Amino acid sequence: MAEKAAGRSRRGLTPKAKEGITGYVFILPWLIGLLVFTVYPMFSSLYYSLTDYDLLNEINFVGFKNYIDIFTKDARFLKSVKVTLTYTLFQVPLKLGFALFVAMLFKGSRRGVNVYRSLYYLPSIFGGSIAISIMWRQIFGRTGAVNGILKSLGLITTAKSWIASPDTALGTLILLSVWQFGSPMLIFLAGLKQIPQSYYEAASIDGAGAWKQFLHITLPSLSPIIFYNFLMQTIGSFMSFTQSYIVTAGGPVDETLMYALYIYQTGFTNYHMGYASALSWISLIIIGIITAVIFKTSNYWVFYESKAE
Repeated sequence: MAEKAAGRSRRGLTPKAKEGITGYVFILPWLIGLLVFTVYPMFSSLYYSLTDYDLLNEINFVGFKNYIDIFTKDARFLKSVKVTLTYTLFQVPLKLGFALFVAMLFKGSRRGVNVYRSLYYLPSIFGGSIAISIMWRQIFGRTGAVNGILKSLGLITTAKSWIASPDTALGTLILLSVWQFGSPMLIFLAGLKQIPQSYYEAASIDGAGAWKQFLHITLPSLSPIIFYNFLMQTIGSFMSFTQSYIVTAGGPVDETLMYALYIYQTGFTNYHMGYASALSWISLIIIGIITAVIFKTSNYWVFYESKAE
C-alpha cells in the first residue's frame, strides 16, 4: 500500500483533479468579487441596521430600534413606499404593453426593419443616464418643448412646470421609464420569432381573425416571456433612482420620493447609515414578497409547452 501511495504522489494529481483545480482558478476572480462586493456588504449592512452608525461617531448597538422607528414614526417611509408602488403599478404595464406593440410591428422581415429596431432600442441604452434625465427635466420644464407643443396646438394658454406640479411630477417619471422600452421589446421580438407560423395558419383556416389569434395564440405562447419581463421590470422599478434624483430630486413635497432615493438621502445626505441599512433590508423583504407572489400566481397564467405535453 505504501508503495502505491508513493507511486501516486510521484505521478502527481490525476487529470480529473487537475481539471477541478483549473476550474476553481478560472472562477476565482468572480468568487472574490462576489465575496468582497456582494456577500460582505450585505452582512455589513445587516449589522449596521442594528446600530446607530452615522459615518462620523462611535457605533452603538441599538437592536431593532431602527426597524421599529421606521414602521411607527417615519411618515416619509410610508410615502416612499406609496410613491414606488404607484410608479410600479403604472409604468410596468405601460412599458410592457408598448414594448409588445412595437415588437409586433417589427416581427416581420420588411426592408430596413433592423435599422428601426436599433433606433427604438437606443432609449434603453441612454435612458438611465444623467444626461437623459437632465434633458427630460428641460423638456417638461416651464420653458420646455412640451409646453411649446401644447401651446401651439391651443391646448394650454399658460406654461407650467410639469415636474414641479404634485399632480404631474410622477407622471413625467413614468413616461421616462416607458420611453425606455427597448430591452423588453427585443426580448418580446425573440419570443415572437419562436412561435410556429403553422399555429396562425391553422387558426386562419378555422376563421380566427387577427385579434383572436393574438389572444389565443400569441399571448399564451409568449406568457413565459411576459412573465420574465414582468418580473424583471417590477424588480427594476423598486430600484429606480437616477430619474427621481436628477429630474425632480424627490419633489415636489415628496411626490416623486422613490424608495431608493429615500435610502440614499437617509444614508448619504443625513448620515444615518444604520437607519438607511434597515431601510435597505426592508426593501429586500418587500421585493422578495412581491417576487414570491408573482411566481405563485404564474401557475395560473404562464403556459409552457413541456407542461402541455
